[in-house]
Amino acid sequence: MTTPAASPSSAKAWTDTGRHSHAFGEANPLAERRTRWAMWITLAMMVAEIIGGWYYNSMALLADGWHMSSHALALGLAAFAYVAARKLAHDRRFSFGTWKIEVLASYTSAICLLGVALLMLIQSGERLLNPGAIHYDEAIALAVLGLAVNLVCAWLLKDGHHGHDHGHGHGHAHGDESHADELHHDLNLRAAYIHVLADAATSVLAILALFGGKLWGADWLDPAMGIVGAGLVGKWSLGLLRDSGKVLLDAEMDAPVVAEIEEVIAASPVPARIRDLHVWRVGQGSYACILSLEVDVPTTPEYFRQQLAVHEELVHITVELIQPGEAVAR
Repeated sequence: MTTPAASPSSAKAWTDTGRHSHAFGEANPLAERRTRWAMWITLAMMVAEIIGGWYYNSMALLADGWHMSSHALALGLAAFAYVAARKLAHDRRFSFGTWKIEVLASYTSAICLLGVALLMLIQSGERLLNPGAIHYDEAIALAVLGLAVNLVCAWLLKDGHHGHDHGHGHGHAHGDESHADELHHDLNLRAAYIHVLADAATSVLAILALFGGKLWGADWLDPAMGIVGAGLVGKWSLGLLRDSGKVLLDAEMDAPVVAEIEEVIAASPVPARIRDLHVWRVGQGSYACILSLEVDVPTTPEYFRQQLAVHEELVHITVELIQPGEAVAR
């Protein structure tokens, strides 16, 4: 016997026709709006640098302008994902909602970020082997301006996660999550934030290297810092690839909620043994599960659903019971 059910926290997900809605993800209009702002600011800076580089015949300005274009693309991808997930939220083709559109965007953004790191590494290596004349005053001014723009964008994106309330009502395990945790859970916002943060980090490294070259004649510092920056950006992108790829592949059986489900069943007054369990994420802090139980006394799936209802992150629960006398599939 199989019964799909929703926890009390997701009661609003039921439609007037009695069918269960699959819009499990929570909209974050503030994050969507802040991401758009960051995108337009980055685009404006990109255009200014490209035009300025062409007008003043500065390769440094042109290179940084095109480099910033990759971050503008990533921010645009993040903004598009928010819009698509919101507009398609009630599209019945999506079995478990549209939240993974945002995760797919973060995965794609991480690949782009990895490409940026590789390009930085190649260009820095070439510059280290074949050093060229550096216009220090112009390059320093550019790096400082780029850093200011990136800090503004980073503030916009980090503050954008306040649009959610990810705290859980049950106090048994989670408690209130910090702002850093909220940003970590929104993979789409995190991807955009890492792009901006990576650009800010490279700007800081560039400023240090350029000052070192100007004051002490250490021209090698500029490409050396580029290599360090490439390693830092590569590390961030690999971490984002890992986290977003894990969600896309439904590799969630090591999530804390799995152990919580097992604890509930083990502590149930009605003896039951788990024969099959599948858990996957359908929202930033929301999970679906399919649970197959072998019981010794007649009972209903509703009983176990109520037992699991304390875990509000379980928004879509399907319980199958193997009653006494029924054959058990091995």
